[in-house]
Amino acid sequence: MALVTNPQAIDSAASAAAAFEAVANKPFPTDIFEAPQLRWAVIGCGVIANQMAQALALAGRHFVAVQNRTRSKADAYAQRWGVERVYDTPEELYADPEVDVVYITTPHNTHIQFLHGALGAGKHVLCEKSITLNSEELAEAQAIADKNHVQLIDGTTILHMPLYRGLIARAMAGDFGKLNLATLNFGSYKDYDPNNHFYNPKLAGGAMLEIGVYPVTLARLFLVSQPVDVISICNACETGVDVTSGIVMRNAEMQMATITMSLHSKQPKRAMLSFEDCYVEIMNYPRADRATITWTADNRREEIHVGEEAYALCYEVADLERAVAGDAVEDAMIAYTTDVMAIMTQLRRQWGVRYPEEEGLA
Repeated sequence: MALVTNPQAIDSAASAAAAFEAVANKPFPTDIFEAPQLRWAVIGCGVIANQMAQALALAGRHFVAVQNRTRSKADAYAQRWGVERVYDTPEELYADPEVDVVYITTPHNTHIQFLHGALGAGKHVLCEKSITLNSEELAEAQAIADKNHVQLIDGTTILHMPLYRGLIARAMAGDFGKLNLATLNFGSYKDYDPNNHFYNPKLAGGAMLEIGVYPVTLARLFLVSQPVDVISICNACETGVDVTSGIVMRNAEMQMATITMSLHSKQPKRAMLSFEDCYVEIMNYPRADRATITWTADNRREEIHVGEEAYALCYEVADLERAVAGDAVEDAMIAYTTDVMAIMTQLRRQWGVRYPEEEGLA
């Protein structure tokens, strides 16, 4: 029997590489960047920072400045991606008058320090997930953004993919009937190492902040209001961080969402949105550009393709630039981030999963 490779089983890095390859020889869409172009800098030179540079290159754009804890890595990044200026410290980057936006890609337990610096310096910020460790940090960051009249945008891809904007518009228009249940899976297999960022509490490890932000965000986007009932069970590892969990949420409208996630068991990244008149299935949902709608009355299937996976990070850039230009929809998206962070913070506290930075919080 021939071995059949499951395309859903490839890891996120391989998926991103395949997506970039698929559009390499295609013209960049003319309808992604509509607002005035801003000048972007990046802090951190890891995988996601390289993916963003590659995504911007598709549009003929590049970062104007970079800063990284290790100068040699920043120099190599600048050479690879044509970045004009390399800074030794974040403060030097914040002081650059030719930087409008800072893209933060460092480990998530360091985000708040960079958010304080960049927002306090009057820079707009796109911050990678998880945007902060908890609700208290997010409220701090948002207060600084409001005080300085700058935009703070969450880099969770689900908030920016055109597929979800289209599906939500149809749901709000009543095309699907009421949403009754959202069922979401997200499982990865990471070898256990108490010192790596997946399992180390000193690096804010654990499934919730590493992968949970995706299913919680997707559920919240389609629930018409914030859940009021959140119950769960969690398995933790010996370092004390969460590894596997099952979560059930319900809002005042009696809509429910169930989430299973794990860092130690591979699952397909599968979302099922069950409405009164149909169900919507989405695979590899963090950067999805396709969905299948099955209409329950006659089992008719409707295939949808909106946007492109390869441009996932470009959509984030475009949304921030629209927010800066005054787009009310983009400006309001931080409210979803606030709700998602509240859920994640509540769940971790139910489980007793706390990080060193959270000592003293209620």
